[in-house]
Amino acid sequence: MNLKQLQYFVQTVESGSMTKASLQLFIAQPALSQQLTKLEDEVGKPLLVRSARGVTPTDNGLALYHHAKFMLRQLDQALSIARQETMETYGMVTVGLAATTVSALGLPLVKRIRERYPRILLNVVEGMSGHLGQMMRMGQLDIAILFKANVAPDLTAVPILEEELFVLLPKASPLVPADQSEITLAEAANLPLILPTSKHGLRQRIESELEARSLNSHIVAEIDSLSLLMSCVYGGMGATIKPISALVLEGERGKEWRALAISDARITRRNYLYTISHEMLSPATALIASEIKNTIRWLSKTRQWPTIKLLY
Repeated sequence: MNLKQLQYFVQTVESGSMTKASLQLFIAQPALSQQLTKLEDEVGKPLLVRSARGVTPTDNGLALYHHAKFMLRQLDQALSIARQETMETYGMVTVGLAATTVSALGLPLVKRIRERYPRILLNVVEGMSGHLGQMMRMGQLDIAILFKANVAPDLTAVPILEEELFVLLPKASPLVPADQSEITLAEAANLPLILPTSKHGLRQRIESELEARSLNSHIVAEIDSLSLLMSCVYGGMGATIKPISALVLEGERGKEWRALAISDARITRRNYLYTISHEMLSPATALIASEIKNTIRWLSKTRQWPTIKLLY
């Protein structure tokens, strides 16, 4: 087994097709097939299921894929360290964040890393928590902040903060009296609500609270894009239920919003910091994980990310 075979195998799994993988690797398809067959012979077990629709990894192939992906990333990291002129922490770290987390944490984190660790290339990937969890399991992310504690047994998950959810709507909205600062869950359920789709973890969290009280929500639109959802609410189409972090990127327009606490049901969402196991962390990844905690602590202390409870 050699690194070239592992590179070929990883690309084939990610492409889902021998033809696509051969084009990505600039190698003839018969040569690629021969290398993968040699790899399977050496492992002693089938790694790929081949069909007219493409290729998919077997259970053994999926296990090899995860480890091969990590080994190749570590090789790139080792080469980068060997080429650097100083012993300053160096490398690329890929961080997965949900849209509301990006709103509050994204810009301060990128600024902090650029100022303090200019030789670390920070790659921030924004996506839905479920998709980020899948990317984390596939070894495509080094770090992620997710909202479930059981994304994968081989990953390290540390609870870092808890966010409270509020009913958000513009100050000028006629849906709630101007002098009202709180709202019951039943009142919130009767509002024309704009929420993410049911596959979104935040929507599931809200629905579980409603079901526990035998309440039905009045959904007028389902939108997974945070910026579009907030624009629709700001345009008077309804209200939404989100953490305060959803308002951070609103800038000056954020002053024109109201955040109503839900008086009879404190709905919270726990955030977990995910990494691979500590013994496998690169120096750069370990440093970024620490700086994420430091940045969140600073944002909480300065009230730039309010209404969160730190868990570390």
